[in-house]
Amino acid sequence: MGDVVGRNNLIPEVDLAAQIGMLWELIKTPVIVPLLRLAVYVCLAMTVMLFLERLYMGIVIVLVKLFWKKPDKRYNWEPIRDDLEIGNSAFPMVLVQIPMFNEKEVYKISIGAACNLSWPSDRLVIQVLDDSTDFLIKDMIEKECQRWASKGVNIRYQIRESRGGYKAGALKEGLKHDYVKHCDYVTIFDADFRPEPDFLRRAIPFLEFNPQIALVQARWRFVNSDECLLTRMQEMSLDYHFTVEQEVGSATHAFFGFNGTGGVWRIAAINEAGGWKDRTTVEDMDLAVRAGLKGWKFLYLGDLQVKSELPSTFKAFRYQQHRWSCGPANLFRKMVMEIVRNKKVTLWKKVYVIYSFFFVRKIIAHMVTFFFFCVVLPLTILVPEVEVPVWGAIYIPCIITTLNSVGTPRSIHLLFYWILFENVMSLHRTKATFIGLLDAKRSNEWVVTEKLGDALKNNKTAKQAPKKFKFNIGDRIHLTELGFAVFLFFTGCYDFMYGKNNYFIYIFLQTITFLIVGFGYVGTIVPSS
Repeated sequence: MGDVVGRNNLIPEVDLAAQIGMLWELIKTPVIVPLLRLAVYVCLAMTVMLFLERLYMGIVIVLVKLFWKKPDKRYNWEPIRDDLEIGNSAFPMVLVQIPMFNEKEVYKISIGAACNLSWPSDRLVIQVLDDSTDFLIKDMIEKECQRWASKGVNIRYQIRESRGGYKAGALKEGLKHDYVKHCDYVTIFDADFRPEPDFLRRAIPFLEFNPQIALVQARWRFVNSDECLLTRMQEMSLDYHFTVEQEVGSATHAFFGFNGTGGVWRIAAINEAGGWKDRTTVEDMDLAVRAGLKGWKFLYLGDLQVKSELPSTFKAFRYQQHRWSCGPANLFRKMVMEIVRNKKVTLWKKVYVIYSFFFVRKIIAHMVTFFFFCVVLPLTILVPEVEVPVWGAIYIPCIITTLNSVGTPRSIHLLFYWILFENVMSLHRTKATFIGLLDAKRSNEWVVTEKLGDALKNNKTAKQAPKKFKFNIGDRIHLTELGFAVFLFFTGCYDFMYGKNNYFIYIFLQTITFLIVGFGYVGTIVPSS
């Protein structure tokens, strides 16, 4: 018995941590190091692609601002005036479409702005496309339309039996009515958009006197950009999109993605392109690409601006970003071969649409931000055999960030936090991009972006008992972000103790940002009723 005990004492005891360490050393050199090194090379390649794209657009936008002629000089433009002989017939018939879905807080704003457009009343049709499922809200919207109709405004309240096709279905159905057959152009405003009265008088002449132009797109301006830090971050991203991406596309190829609202379409171009389609969640981009492949030209007017509202709750923002990231990837999957086979546009324009417009901006931009700065770079801390060159980890990203900041100079002091927040959002955008590319289950998920209008302002000023906040763990706690926070915190601590590159400074700041988002302390928190 004693001999058995003695022999057992001779067997070395190996704890779990040591076993994991031995396994790690066993697979690190032959497996982990080559895979991680490959991931670094792929991320560096994507970073260079994004850098060259941003640099190209930066050079072009400088040339446009310095040497390009203004749109009214590049294209035929003159104001449309009343003619004493033919009266208002000199003005083309214009349809204004306002799609709505339970827009309780903003419906009066958009309807009122559309009804106040400066255009002859007998040459203007306003169409409110109400897909609301709340019967109380439907009744409110219908009564508002009746109120304006009693003032002599030609406004039509249209409903459908079902929400088939969502926004695309509503817009398509709206064009089928008999009274639309006499209209030459259609202007689309989402429910939170409020155009200035001279909007049509500034936009329509470009279409009227230039038969090759299919679309005039206005720039969005945001009435609630100062509401919270979340809206300031969105303003920075969207201002770059309008100031640079849309301007460059308009000036170089007369092509860009329709923003879905705040634009005027030639109805003949819509029909020639095949009309509205609901095969993706970006029906606006779908129509723009198809019309562009037919040879139609687009014009972006940076000085024609429309006020709108940014989503101020994180839940609404996440749904919106899912749709905006998943939709383009899904459309790219469905249209890439159609673009390749097209014979009406030049090879250069095909390359621009496939490579620049879709591949780099809609796919690579999301993926490199997430994989490089939230996954690969932290992992290289744990595997010191794999190094990331300083030009790829620091220099090029800094240049890209600087180029992105030109859209909103007033927010340049928020630039570093914007980077950290964009890295967090790249997690959701990358996930949505893969869902779109794979045409997975959520690829056609459509959630209308919640608009608060003046609701919060009214809640603050109204003399009423304070409302209690109901803690909804599903809306406030985001486990994926918290999981990445734990991962980054671990790698940051490891780098602080054993690393050589001092990445822990960035990683700890990124950890804090993931924690802030993970615990739901982003955006406006709306009191429950």
